[in-house]
Amino acid sequence: MSESFVIEAQPRTDQGKGASRRLRRTNLVPGVIYGAGKDPVSISVTHNVLMHQLENEAFYSHILSVKLDGKEEQAILKDLQRHPSKMEVMHLDLQRVSANEAIRVQVPLHYMNEETCVGVKAGGLVTHSFTDVEVSCLPKDLPEFIEVDLIDLDVDQTLHLSDIKLPTGVSLVELMHGDSHDQSLVSIHLPRGAHDESDDAAEAAADDSGEEG
Repeated sequence: MSESFVIEAQPRTDQGKGASRRLRRTNLVPGVIYGAGKDPVSISVTHNVLMHQLENEAFYSHILSVKLDGKEEQAILKDLQRHPSKMEVMHLDLQRVSANEAIRVQVPLHYMNEETCVGVKAGGLVTHSFTDVEVSCLPKDLPEFIEVDLIDLDVDQTLHLSDIKLPTGVSLVELMHGDSHDQSLVSIHLPRGAHDESDDAAEAAADDSGEEG
Protein backbone atom coordinates (compact mmCIF):
# COMPACT_ATOMS: atom_id res chain seq x y z
CA MET A 1 0.00 0.00 0.00
CA SER A 2 1.43 3.34 -1.01
CA GLU A 3 -0.48 5.48 1.46
CA SER A 4 0.35 5.77 5.15
CA PHE A 5 -1.77 7.33 7.88
CA VAL A 6 -0.80 8.34 11.39
CA ILE A 7 -3.32 9.05 14.14
CA GLU A 8 -2.07 11.15 17.03
CA ALA A 9 -4.22 10.04 19.98
CA GLN A 10 -4.43 11.12 23.58
CA PRO A 11 -5.66 8.93 26.45
CA ARG A 12 -8.79 10.14 28.24
CA THR A 13 -10.09 9.26 31.67
CA ASP A 14 -13.41 11.12 31.74
CA GLN A 15 -16.30 8.92 30.67
CA GLY A 16 -19.96 9.49 29.84
CA LYS A 17 -21.98 11.74 27.56
CA GLY A 18 -21.06 14.91 29.42
CA ALA A 19 -17.36 14.26 29.09
CA SER A 20 -17.77 13.48 25.38
CA ARG A 21 -19.66 16.74 24.81
CA ARG A 22 -16.89 18.69 26.54
CA LEU A 23 -14.31 17.04 24.32
CA ARG A 24 -16.21 17.90 21.16
CA ARG A 25 -16.44 21.55 22.22
CA THR A 26 -12.63 21.63 22.22
CA ASN A 27 -12.35 20.17 18.69
CA LEU A 28 -11.63 16.65 19.92
CA VAL A 29 -13.35 13.38 19.00
CA PRO A 30 -13.81 10.68 21.66
CA GLY A 31 -12.91 7.15 20.68
CA VAL A 32 -11.60 3.79 21.81
CA ILE A 33 -8.85 1.43 20.69
CA TYR A 34 -9.21 -2.26 21.51
CA GLY A 35 -8.27 -5.77 20.43
CA ALA A 36 -5.12 -7.89 19.98
CA GLY A 37 -5.49 -9.30 23.49
CA LYS A 38 -4.99 -5.93 25.18
CA ASP A 39 -7.33 -3.87 27.33
CA PRO A 40 -9.42 -1.24 25.56
CA VAL A 41 -8.19 2.33 25.98
CA SER A 42 -10.37 5.43 25.73
CA ILE A 43 -8.76 8.04 23.49
CA SER A 44 -9.39 11.37 21.81
CA VAL A 45 -8.14 12.69 18.46
CA THR A 46 -8.21 16.11 16.84
CA HIS A 47 -11.41 16.53 14.86
CA ASN A 48 -10.07 18.64 11.99
CA VAL A 49 -7.14 16.30 11.37
CA LEU A 50 -9.41 13.27 11.39
CA MET A 51 -11.87 14.90 8.97
CA HIS A 52 -9.03 15.62 6.55
CA GLN A 53 -7.89 11.99 6.71
CA LEU A 54 -11.43 10.74 6.12
CA GLU A 55 -11.50 12.57 2.79
CA ASN A 56 -9.10 9.94 1.46
CA GLU A 57 -10.85 6.71 0.47
CA ALA A 58 -7.74 4.72 1.35
CA PHE A 59 -8.02 5.68 5.03
CA TYR A 60 -10.96 3.28 5.47
CA SER A 61 -9.08 0.21 4.22
CA HIS A 62 -5.56 0.82 5.49
CA ILE A 63 -3.51 -0.27 8.46
CA LEU A 64 -3.26 2.90 10.55
CA SER A 65 -0.38 3.87 12.82
CA VAL A 66 -1.80 5.04 16.16
CA LYS A 67 0.59 7.02 18.36
CA LEU A 68 -0.49 6.89 22.00
CA ASP A 69 1.50 7.55 25.19
CA GLY A 70 4.81 7.53 23.33
CA LYS A 71 4.10 4.15 21.74
CA GLU A 72 2.88 3.22 18.26
CA GLU A 73 0.29 0.55 17.52
CA GLN A 74 -1.20 -0.75 14.29
CA ALA A 75 -4.98 -0.58 13.94
CA ILE A 76 -7.85 -0.38 11.49
CA LEU A 77 -10.86 1.92 11.55
CA LYS A 78 -13.65 -0.37 12.72
CA ASP A 79 -16.54 2.03 13.28
CA LEU A 80 -17.32 5.70 12.84
CA GLN A 81 -20.28 7.62 14.20
CA ARG A 82 -21.18 10.83 12.39
CA HIS A 83 -23.57 13.60 13.40
CA PRO A 84 -26.92 13.04 11.66
CA SER A 85 -27.08 16.54 10.19
CA LYS A 86 -23.66 18.18 10.59
CA MET A 87 -20.25 17.50 9.08
CA GLU A 88 -18.96 16.19 12.39
CA VAL A 89 -17.56 12.91 13.68
CA MET A 90 -19.03 11.97 17.04
CA HIS A 91 -16.99 8.86 17.92
CA LEU A 92 -14.53 6.41 16.39
CA ASP A 93 -13.56 2.82 17.14
CA LEU A 94 -10.09 1.54 16.30
CA GLN A 95 -9.24 -2.16 16.36
CA ARG A 96 -5.65 -3.18 16.98
CA VAL A 97 -4.21 -5.66 14.51
CA SER A 98 -1.71 -8.46 14.94
CA ALA A 99 0.52 -9.56 12.07
CA ASN A 100 -0.52 -13.21 12.50
CA GLU A 101 -4.27 -12.72 12.94
CA ALA A 102 -6.75 -12.29 10.08
CA ILE A 103 -8.81 -9.10 10.06
CA ARG A 104 -12.12 -8.22 8.45
CA VAL A 105 -12.30 -4.91 6.62
CA GLN A 106 -14.68 -3.23 4.17
CA VAL A 107 -12.74 -2.58 0.97
CA PRO A 108 -14.03 -0.37 -1.88
CA LEU A 109 -14.67 -1.76 -5.36
CA HIS A 110 -13.30 0.08 -8.38
CA TYR A 111 -15.28 -0.76 -11.52
CA MET A 112 -13.05 -0.65 -14.60
CA ASN A 113 -13.96 -0.14 -18.30
CA GLU A 114 -17.58 0.57 -17.48
CA GLU A 115 -18.11 3.10 -20.27
CA THR A 116 -16.41 0.94 -22.90
CA CYS A 117 -17.78 -2.50 -22.05
CA VAL A 118 -19.75 -4.54 -24.60
CA GLY A 119 -23.14 -4.04 -22.96
CA VAL A 120 -22.88 -0.26 -22.62
CA LYS A 121 -21.79 0.07 -26.25
CA ALA A 122 -24.97 -1.85 -27.15
CA GLY A 123 -27.07 0.70 -25.27
CA GLY A 124 -27.30 -1.05 -21.91
CA LEU A 125 -27.31 0.51 -18.46
CA VAL A 126 -25.05 -0.69 -15.64
CA THR A 127 -26.56 -1.48 -12.23
CA HIS A 128 -24.28 -1.86 -9.21
CA SER A 129 -25.35 -3.87 -6.18
CA PHE A 130 -22.16 -3.27 -4.16
CA THR A 131 -19.74 -0.38 -3.80
CA ASP A 132 -17.54 -2.24 -1.30
CA VAL A 133 -17.09 -5.74 0.09
CA GLU A 134 -15.94 -7.19 3.40
CA VAL A 135 -12.71 -9.13 3.09
CA SER A 136 -10.77 -11.36 5.44
CA CYS A 137 -6.97 -11.42 5.29
CA LEU A 138 -3.77 -10.92 7.23
CA PRO A 139 -2.84 -7.25 7.73
CA LYS A 140 0.04 -7.52 5.23
CA ASP A 141 -2.37 -8.66 2.49
CA LEU A 142 -5.02 -5.96 2.98
CA PRO A 143 -5.77 -4.33 -0.41
CA GLU A 144 -6.50 -0.62 -0.72
CA PHE A 145 -9.26 -1.45 -3.22
CA ILE A 146 -10.35 -4.28 -5.51
CA GLU A 147 -10.75 -3.83 -9.26
CA VAL A 148 -13.70 -5.32 -11.14
CA ASP A 149 -13.20 -5.32 -14.92
CA LEU A 150 -16.46 -4.98 -16.88
CA ILE A 151 -14.94 -4.90 -20.37
CA ASP A 152 -16.58 -8.17 -21.56
CA LEU A 153 -19.92 -7.77 -19.74
CA ASP A 154 -22.80 -7.78 -22.24
CA VAL A 155 -26.50 -6.90 -22.08
CA ASP A 156 -28.49 -9.20 -19.76
CA GLN A 157 -25.31 -10.52 -18.17
CA THR A 158 -24.42 -10.39 -14.48
CA LEU A 159 -21.21 -10.60 -12.49
CA HIS A 160 -21.41 -12.21 -9.05
CA LEU A 161 -19.21 -11.98 -5.98
CA SER A 162 -17.48 -15.19 -7.01
CA ASP A 163 -16.38 -13.50 -10.26
CA ILE A 164 -14.17 -11.00 -8.40
CA LYS A 165 -10.46 -11.63 -8.95
CA LEU A 166 -9.06 -11.35 -5.44
CA PRO A 167 -5.45 -10.61 -4.48
CA THR A 168 -3.44 -13.46 -2.99
CA GLY A 169 -4.36 -14.18 0.61
CA VAL A 170 -7.70 -12.33 0.47
CA SER A 171 -11.14 -13.95 0.89
CA LEU A 172 -14.67 -12.54 0.67
CA VAL A 173 -16.48 -12.88 4.00
CA GLU A 174 -19.88 -13.24 2.31
CA LEU A 175 -18.76 -16.30 0.33
CA MET A 176 -17.56 -17.99 3.52
CA HIS A 177 -21.25 -18.57 4.31
CA GLY A 178 -21.78 -20.81 1.27
CA ASP A 179 -22.75 -20.71 -2.40
CA SER A 180 -26.18 -19.30 -1.60
CA HIS A 181 -24.46 -16.04 -0.62
CA ASP A 182 -22.92 -15.56 -4.07
CA GLN A 183 -24.90 -12.38 -4.71
CA SER A 184 -25.19 -10.29 -7.85
CA LEU A 185 -22.44 -7.70 -8.04
CA VAL A 186 -23.14 -5.76 -11.23
CA SER A 187 -25.40 -6.29 -14.24
CA ILE A 188 -26.28 -4.66 -17.57
CA HIS A 189 -29.79 -4.34 -18.99
CA LEU A 190 -31.38 -2.36 -21.77
CA PRO A 191 -33.40 0.68 -20.66
CA ARG A 192 -37.10 0.10 -19.99
CA GLY A 193 -39.00 0.04 -23.27
CA ALA A 194 -35.95 -0.78 -25.38
CA HIS A 195 -36.99 -4.44 -25.67
CA ASP A 196 -40.47 -3.42 -26.85
CA GLU A 197 -39.03 -1.12 -29.49
CA SER A 198 -36.72 -3.83 -30.81
CA ASP A 199 -39.62 -6.31 -30.90
CA ASP A 200 -41.77 -3.82 -32.83
CA ALA A 201 -38.94 -3.27 -35.32
CA ALA A 202 -38.55 -7.01 -35.83
CA GLU A 203 -42.28 -7.44 -36.38
CA ALA A 204 -42.33 -4.56 -38.88
CA ALA A 205 -39.43 -6.10 -40.78
CA ALA A 206 -41.26 -9.44 -40.88
CA ASP A 207 -44.45 -7.79 -42.14
CA ASP A 208 -42.55 -6.00 -44.88
CA SER A 209 -40.93 -9.25 -45.93
CA GLY A 210 -44.32 -10.98 -46.08
CA GLU A 211 -45.87 -8.27 -48.22
CA GLU A 212 -43.03 -8.51 -50.72
CA GLY A 213 -43.61 -12.27 -51.02
